[in-house]
Amino acid sequence: MQVSTLAIHPVKGGRARHPDAADLEPMGLRDDRRWMLVDETGRFLTQREHPPLALLDAEPDEDGLHLSYPAIDGREGGERFVPVPEGETRLPVTVWGDTVDAAAADAPTQAALARWLGRPVRLVHFDGRARRTVSRDWTAEDRPVGFADGFPLLIATTASLRELNRRIVAAGGEAVPMSRFRPNIVVDGAEPFAEDGWATIGVGDVVLDLVKPCARCAVTTVDQDEGRRSGKEPLATLGRFRRSGDPRAPGVLFGWNAVARGTGILRVGDPVRVMERREGGWPLAV
Repeated sequence: MQVSTLAIHPVKGGRARHPDAADLEPMGLRDDRRWMLVDETGRFLTQREHPPLALLDAEPDEDGLHLSYPAIDGREGGERFVPVPEGETRLPVTVWGDTVDAAAADAPTQAALARWLGRPVRLVHFDGRARRTVSRDWTAEDRPVGFADGFPLLIATTASLRELNRRIVAAGGEAVPMSRFRPNIVVDGAEPFAEDGWATIGVGDVVLDLVKPCARCAVTTVDQDEGRRSGKEPLATLGRFRRSGDPRAPGVLFGWNAVARGTGILRVGDPVRVMERREGGWPLAV
């Protein structure tokens, strides 16, 4: 097995970027979900309620973000550089049940994003003063995480996507791309859903613990190239054969959340090996 794709999402909910190599930090891949858009109340904004967010492109560098957004629905698009905020202006923002003290971007950037997206928004940065950890329900110790939904890494396999698409097409639907699931690491060469039985894997020189299966939501129905909802797949098909049988992780499942035991560099083509297995895999509802 090997890594076929790496992905980072500089702005939570925004367009993915696919580097050939990425530094693995305690909070996940460098630059992944370190920025986030929030509404007037400070609550995180995602494609669940605003699918056009998928069209927001962000290219990070050490000084900030290069943002671009197309003109859609009669609203202007444009390009803008956003410097990393100094952190003097801060906002309490929420990601699910967590509150994070985040650094706010400059006012002109906020105004530009509001014009592009057609709604009041604020852009915030997870800087050195921000703190958040994963749920202790799934890890034995505190592990840092940025603005990701809950865990630093999300792993999926090409074989599982092929099996899912086989079932979708057999039922008369259209196959979906891996981008719908927004993983950080895609593994090639496994059997379909073999990842349910992986407790720990080695990726290159890095060790990763797969701690929780990922319950999927309406984001998977958003066309990532067009920024709009596109039918009921893949949720409809996942609901027929991938519904969790464990109440600790309810919903339909695809991919696994993971945490790293250390830091390093991940590269496309890195070998992937199973180091520890999860006895019995993960229970599915019959």
